[in-house]
Amino acid sequence: MTKKIGTGTYKFQTPVEVSAFSSIVGQKEKEGPLGKYFHKYSNDEYFKQDSFEKAESFMQKEVLNDVIQQEKISPQDIEFIFAGDLLNQCAGSNFSVRDTPVQFFGLYGACSTMAEGTILAAMTVDGGFANRAIALTSSHFCSAERQFRFPLEYGNQRTPTSQWTVTGSGCVMLSKENDANKPKIKDCCPGVVCDMGITDMNNMGAAMAPAAALTLKRYLDDTKTKPEDYDLIVTGDLGSQGKELLRILLKKDGITLGKEYDDCGTMIYDCEKQDVHAGGSGCGCSASVLTGYILPKMMQMRYKEVLFMTTGALMNPNTSLQGESIPGIAHLVHFSMN
Repeated sequence: MTKKIGTGTYKFQTPVEVSAFSSIVGQKEKEGPLGKYFHKYSNDEYFKQDSFEKAESFMQKEVLNDVIQQEKISPQDIEFIFAGDLLNQCAGSNFSVRDTPVQFFGLYGACSTMAEGTILAAMTVDGGFANRAIALTSSHFCSAERQFRFPLEYGNQRTPTSQWTVTGSGCVMLSKENDANKPKIKDCCPGVVCDMGITDMNNMGAAMAPAAALTLKRYLDDTKTKPEDYDLIVTGDLGSQGKELLRILLKKDGITLGKEYDDCGTMIYDCEKQDVHAGGSGCGCSASVLTGYILPKMMQMRYKEVLFMTTGALMNPNTSLQGESIPGIAHLVHFSMN
């Protein structure tokens, strides 16, 4: 029996349960509008480690261990971990799981990694390859600035369209369980690469918004649903610039996003008071908002139907310096309490 609907939406035979989840953030995120919702935080940007990169691995270890403890299981009870980050060769994730005896897939989807990992983990569980699988990701402001822009000591001026990489990490454990009080993943819509020729690496919202518009339109067409059928449609980290651009692009296709739409990059910070310009970004942006805020609100029945769509800019520093455009991608996951 095919699980494919329309152009590329996939319906799970049995909804996959989100059994456990955890979040951790830094001080700036704790001071933002969602600060009280995150499970853990640190006011030390190093998280008591020797480097920012080690701090990122530490955050992943913390949330991974937390979900394992919540379920009262051992690491050996997990079949697969799907994890990624923004560092070269996914070093943050590689080092975070090196002492964990679980089969590991390293992913790079840029800021779309949380939804990418969740889709792959859910497909693995639904396909009968695992009883439990983990999706895990992180980002750190200081390590991202050093890799993609300038070392902090340089003190460069940020453009108005630039976004602030979230220091944070999120982890979800998916399983075949069927607890009526836990969110389920009903279907998903993996993204396709979309490149509209944007070359400004300080305007990620513009680079990623077309991919988000394409994925959401495909999903709504495939499922024959409308935006108002969902309590929340949330993009990963388009920020204020990309958020409005998405509305404009979809309106041209006859789709109007109303009050049900928001963006993790504008939810996690107070863009004006915290001086983050266009909002938050990074793998840890959508991951921490999903695990710290959205999933708990679903368990409280504040949201029953959620479309979680994370976006990624598929570039690296060298390609930008070589004048290449920035391809974008957006992966969508449908979480439900029904």
